[in-house]
Order: sequence, then structure tokens, then C-alpha cells
Amino acid sequence: MTVLLWVVLPYVAILVFVLGHVWRYRYDKFGWTTRSSELYERRLLRLGSPLFHFGILFVLLGHVGGLLIPEAWTDAAGLSETAYHWIAVVLGTIAGVLTISGMAILIYRRRTVGPVFIATTRNDKLMYLVLAVTILLGLGATFLANVAAGGYDYRHTVSPWFRSVFLLRPDAQLMAHVPVLYQAHALSAMTLFVIWPFTRLVHVLTAPVGYLTRPYIVYRSRTPRPARRGWAS
Repeated sequence: MTVLLWVVLPYVAILVFVLGHVWRYRYDKFGWTTRSSELYERRLLRLGSPLFHFGILFVLLGHVGGLLIPEAWTDAAGLSETAYHWIAVVLGTIAGVLTISGMAILIYRRRTVGPVFIATTRNDKLMYLVLAVTILLGLGATFLANVAAGGYDYRHTVSPWFRSVFLLRPDAQLMAHVPVLYQAHALSAMTLFVIWPFTRLVHVLTAPVGYLTRPYIVYRSRTPRPARRGWAS
């Protein structure tokens, strides 16, 4: 079971994530969008969207720093383990709260604004559910393991396991005795990456580079104008 969860499943998630995006771009290029609902309602969107997007950006940056940067590098930079621990806890908690607050506003908007609710698909509901569970589990692990339980250094277990997967030398035993909340957070994150290519989250990998070179759009009236006679200008 340990090998299945921490060796087989990560590679399945990576494979589905990559091939799913290739398939989606190849066969559903016009569906590669967030399906914006700004025209239906703007007041709640102006509040919830920045909270969610800035929060999730800081969550992502925190995970990049915590999972990809080895402890030896921060030690060499003069950052003590205690300082790193509290920076990670404080900033991670703030980023998580911002993300959850923004998501709560966006979900409330989708549930209470008629046209937005009608435009919400089952795919959207599944995506919101998995994303919310993943973030809440991360917040729970941050608080319970690092504050209530006196601290847990995931850079000795979770981070080396994560890097070992991408180095093609997966070490499942590193995750065998990790606290349950960290394991649940990792499993929910893999689930999120599996469904990612088939949801509106694909827009994260899209940059509007084409707008820089796109020609102007010419709008013409549907009603033909009467022909002018003589020298009329």
C-alpha cells in the first residue's frame, strides 16, 4: 500500500496532468477558458476574486519554497530552523485564510446569483470541492502539527519524498510515518492534479501572448447603408 500511494499514484497523477492538458488543448481548444461570469455580477466578484487569486499565488510560492528548496540551502543562507518554521507557519496561514475567504465568497456568489448558478457545471462543483478540501487539509496540517502539537519538520520527510519523485528515485518510506494530515493533504493534492486538465483550472497555464500580435478586430454593421449618389462624401 505504501508503494501504491507514494510511488504509483504520484506518477499516475503527473501522467494524467500532462496528457490531459495535451488532449484538452488538442480537442477542446475553444473550451480552454474560465467561462467568465463577470457580466452577471461584479460586486462580489471584485471582492472574492483578488482574495482567492492572490491567496492561492502565495500558497503556491510557499509550497515551491518548502518542497523544492532543501534545508541545507536555507541553513547556508543563515536562516535558522526556528525562523524558517515561524515564517512558514505565519505566512502559510495568512495565505490559506485569504484563499479560503476568497473561495467562500466566490462559492456564495455562484449559489445565490441566478445566472451564475445556472452557468455552474458539475465539473465546477467537483473542482471547488477538491480544491477546498486540499487547502483546508493544508491549513489543518499547518496549525495542528506545527502549533498545537509542538511542530513537525516536513523538510525531513515530505520534501525529500517530493523531490525524489521528480528525480525518478521515489522513496516511499519517507512518507510511511508522516502525520495523517500531511498524508491526506498530499493525496488530495494529487486528486486535484488528476482532475485539473478537465476543469476551468486549465487557464492557470494560459498566458495571453497572442494579444500582443493579434490584428485589430473590425466591426461592421449588419444593416447595409444606402449607396450615396453623385459626389456625396
